[in-house]
Amino acid sequence: MGNGRNPLRTSAVGALSATLIAAAGLGLAPSAQAAEGVRFVDISGDGGTILKANVVTPEGADGSRSYPLIVLPTSWGLPQVEYLAQAQKLADSGYVVVSYNVRGFWQSGGEIDVAGPKDTADVSKVIDWALANTPADARKVGVAGVSYGAGISLLAAEHDQRIKAVAALSGWADLTDSIYSGRTEHVQASALLDGVGNVVGHPSAETRQVFKDFFSGDLSKEQGLLDWGKKRSPGTYADRLDKNRPAVFMANTWGDTIFSANQYAKFYEGLSGPKRLEFRPGDHATAEITGLFGLPNDVWTDTRRWFDHYLRGEDNGIDREQPVQLKSRSTGGYEGYPDWKSVGATSRKIALGGTTRIHTNVDSGADGGVIFLSSILDQLTRIPPMASIPLLPRYWTAVWQSEKSTDVQRVRGTVKLHTTVTGTRESGTFIAYLYDVGPLGIGKLVSNAPYTFHGQTPGEPFGVDLDLFSTAYDVPAGHRFAVVVDTVDPLYMEHNPSGAQLTFSSPEHDPSYVSVPLREQ
Repeated sequence: MGNGRNPLRTSAVGALSATLIAAAGLGLAPSAQAAEGVRFVDISGDGGTILKANVVTPEGADGSRSYPLIVLPTSWGLPQVEYLAQAQKLADSGYVVVSYNVRGFWQSGGEIDVAGPKDTADVSKVIDWALANTPADARKVGVAGVSYGAGISLLAAEHDQRIKAVAALSGWADLTDSIYSGRTEHVQASALLDGVGNVVGHPSAETRQVFKDFFSGDLSKEQGLLDWGKKRSPGTYADRLDKNRPAVFMANTWGDTIFSANQYAKFYEGLSGPKRLEFRPGDHATAEITGLFGLPNDVWTDTRRWFDHYLRGEDNGIDREQPVQLKSRSTGGYEGYPDWKSVGATSRKIALGGTTRIHTNVDSGADGGVIFLSSILDQLTRIPPMASIPLLPRYWTAVWQSEKSTDVQRVRGTVKLHTTVTGTRESGTFIAYLYDVGPLGIGKLVSNAPYTFHGQTPGEPFGVDLDLFSTAYDVPAGHRFAVVVDTVDPLYMEHNPSGAQLTFSSPEHDPSYVSVPLREQ
C-alpha cells in the first residue's frame, strides 16, 4: 500500500465479471438435467435472512430411515443450481443434499458478508433446517463447496461440532495471504471478486468499504484490512478443527490466481485429524468445473469417496492411501506422499551472485500471465506464460541463470528466494519469477510471487525472504533455471515511486540464492 496503482481494475471488472457471469449461466445447463425430484425451499438463516435453497433426497426416501446430510454453500457469484448435478449423484448414493445460495447473492436475502460470522452461522441454520425437515441423520453431517463455498465450509466445520466431514475445493485458509501475499495487492483477482459481487450480489457497506480501501493503496488502512481478513480465515480458528476433528479434504490447483496453493498446504500441514490434500494443474476452480456439469471428474469422485468413508462408513480405502496427492503440470499421473514436507525431499540452491541495479515502473515482459486464461492454457496444453530470457531488458530486469541440468529436474513444492535489497525510496515492489529455459533461450514460467516493502531507509540494504507459489513442474534435461526479477506485473499492484531504483546484492556474509525443492529421482 502507499503509492499504489490500479489501472487494470476497470478492465478487469468488466471482462472478468462477464466471464464468471457467463459461467454462472452455463451452470444452468447440467442443472436442468438433474432437476427432476429437486425441491426448492426457503430457509431462514442467521437473523432471519431468507436463503434460497434446493433439496435432493434419495429415491424412495419415505421417512422410515435417516441418511447422511451434505450441505453445499454456493460459490461467489453463482446461483443455487450450481451443484445440482453433483447433488443428484450424491442423493443417488444415499445422501440428503441441501444446496443454498449464500447470503447477498442472487435471490437470497441479506448482504455479502465475505465469509464473515453471518455466513458461518448460516451453515448451522441450514443444518438445523435439514434435520427438522428431511430424513437427515444428525450424527452424519458433511459440508462441501467450491471457492467461496469451500472457505465457508471450513469455517463452518470449525464452529459447528455436528460437522463430521468437510470437502473444501479451491478455497482458502488464509484470506489475506491469498489476495495480499508479500504485502502486495493481487489486483486482477480482487477486481474480479469486487466486480462480480457488484453485478450479481448486494455487498454490505463494510464489504464495499473494504474493497475501496484495498484498491486505494492507502497504507493507513492496512491493519484494518488485515484484521478483517483474519476474521474470515479458517487458519485463525484451526485449533477448533483439532478439537472437533472432522475429516478434512482439501483440493486446489497449482495455478490458482485467487487462492494460491501455498496457504492451503501450510494449513493442511498443521491439522491433526483425518485429512487429505490434492493439487492439480489449472486455475481457480477449473479442476472441479466439469463435475458441475455431471461429467467424470477426479475431484468430485474423491469428494464422494471421502464422504462415503467418513459419513457412511464405507471401506473404500481412501483412508489408507497416501494423503497428499499431486498431479504435475508436466505429466499426467498422480504422485502420492505421506505429508507435504515430503513433496520436495531434496533441494537445489542457485546462487544469485553479484550486484544488479534495476529501474522501476516499466513491465519488462516477464509476467505471471492473465488471471484464468494463462493457467487454463497451461492446464489444457502445458503451455505456461513464456518470455525470451536473453531479450529481457536488463535496464528493468535482473536475471540469473543456472548451469544446464544433466537430468530432469522435478520441481515439487515451494521455491524460496533469499536476497538483499537496497531501494532508493522507502517503498517498493518487485516480482520474482522462476523460469525453465530451453536451448533457444525461451523461458517457460515455473512459478512467481510479488513482494512489497514499506518504511525502509533509502540507501540501506535489507534482507528479503520470499516464498514463490507452490508448484509441480518438470524441467527437461539440458535446460537451465533462470531467476528473473522486475517491478511491474499486471496481476499485482505496484508501489514503486516514479524513478525509483532497486539494487539486488549478495553480501559475502549473507549470500543471495533461490532454493528449488525437487522430488527424489
